[in-house]
Amino acid sequence: MDKEIFLPADHFFEQTKPTGLTFDDISLATRYSEVLPSEANLGSKLSKNISLNLPILSSDMDTVTESEMAISMALCGGMGILHYNMSYRQQLKEVARVKYHVHGLIQDPITITADKFVGDVLELIELKGFQFRTFPIVKEDGKLLGLLPGRVVKHRYRNRKVTEGMLARNEVYTVKESQIGDDPIETADRFFSEHMGIHKLLVVDNDDKLCGLYTLSDIERIMGEAGNHLKPARDQNFRLLCGAAVTIPRLENGEINQNELIQHVGEMVDKGLNLVAVSTAHGHTKGVGKATKILSQEFVDLSIMAGNVTSGEGVEFLAKSGAQIIKVGQGPGSICTTRIVAGVGIPQMSALYAAASKAKQLNVSIVADGGITKSGDIVKALTQADGVICGSLLAGCREAPGRIIEIEGKYYKQYRGMGSLEAMREGSAARYGHSKKDVGSKSAAEGIEALKEVAGSVTETINLLAGGIRSGMGYLGASNLSELQSNARFVRVTPAGQKESSPHDVIEVKNSEFSRS
Repeated sequence: MDKEIFLPADHFFEQTKPTGLTFDDISLATRYSEVLPSEANLGSKLSKNISLNLPILSSDMDTVTESEMAISMALCGGMGILHYNMSYRQQLKEVARVKYHVHGLIQDPITITADKFVGDVLELIELKGFQFRTFPIVKEDGKLLGLLPGRVVKHRYRNRKVTEGMLARNEVYTVKESQIGDDPIETADRFFSEHMGIHKLLVVDNDDKLCGLYTLSDIERIMGEAGNHLKPARDQNFRLLCGAAVTIPRLENGEINQNELIQHVGEMVDKGLNLVAVSTAHGHTKGVGKATKILSQEFVDLSIMAGNVTSGEGVEFLAKSGAQIIKVGQGPGSICTTRIVAGVGIPQMSALYAAASKAKQLNVSIVADGGITKSGDIVKALTQADGVICGSLLAGCREAPGRIIEIEGKYYKQYRGMGSLEAMREGSAARYGHSKKDVGSKSAAEGIEALKEVAGSVTETINLLAGGIRSGMGYLGASNLSELQSNARFVRVTPAGQKESSPHDVIEVKNSEFSRS
């Protein structure tokens, strides 16, 4: 009997077509379980080089994700996608802030040569805004000469040669690159434990050329993460994962400015960028396909995300253009008005099913972008998708870049759709197929400006969402996301069922001071 009521995805969505269903239109049936929520593995592999410990990405919206949000997301195991409503230089700086937040092995340490004065070092620190004052000193051929300790980098010594205050080569602690082993962090941690008071460990090759640097503070931060409930998402160099969205630059004749696109993305890749998103409202277009192909051919080791689409045809188009990750969703966001303005868009669960069916055939990943209002929506989305993108749920967090506004004693953060007129004026017009000069005359806004009540930190929000996902997986007997997808059984929910799903027929009491006598 159960098999006739609670259906797997293929049977369920086939029976409901052509009806479009979203999150509140369905519910998941519980299954036999031996899985405790705390045991559920939330890891998701989005591409060859992108593995998350939490399948949540923060949206590439200018009131959601800049470097502070991206850092927090990566520390929680997810990833942030930096928005592009900023200059190329500023976006490059934002990428650098994320990638340089906490290092494992610093592969390209800042060095100085023996001919420099302390004053030169002070000027460099001020110019670059460095937070450190210790520098390796190298010869012109890159061989290690010594180490300039921070204690001598003072204005009183500005006219002294750096070699006068350096630790000589035989006083500097080093390790051969070939001796690091398979677990470089463990190697460095063991060294610092054995050498009390030493804060720097330099890595050299067989010719004694400097090729890396460990710091005690970074290693302690990384080792301290071992006890965290959520493990940070890092690349192979133990740097935080970071994504960035780009728009498609065009020449005056309307053709893609290929050189500009490659140069900008290349500069971000040089800073360590892990993922680039060709982000538009309508991804099933010639321009998006061509831009995706250009980037996939030019940057073979860079993960390419493209979208947005709501169909299997759209997934196939972008996958064949070179995208490894496809964004699914048109119009489900809380501040998006695409469906009202343009009359297009597919309710999110039906869109995800259509996209997932083709994605599995082509061995690419899909992420659900928009419409997520609660952790239960994430569980439902993950029955089809490999991850979710959240905007509204994170826009009120203190790490979000939105402006804070006070209204009658309550604090709110600015939150706006990238299709709003103000956002388009600042750079997102191309996302909706318009130029800046068209905004306000030839274009119709596909988003609104709104307010979100100020919430707590990203960590607090993510912990609640992760807890909800784990609970859902426990109910379905799923120890990982693959089992969640295979175990999922669906049932259609009526409006009365939707009402029943939420607290009802009561007055909710928060922080009650009521007590029994």
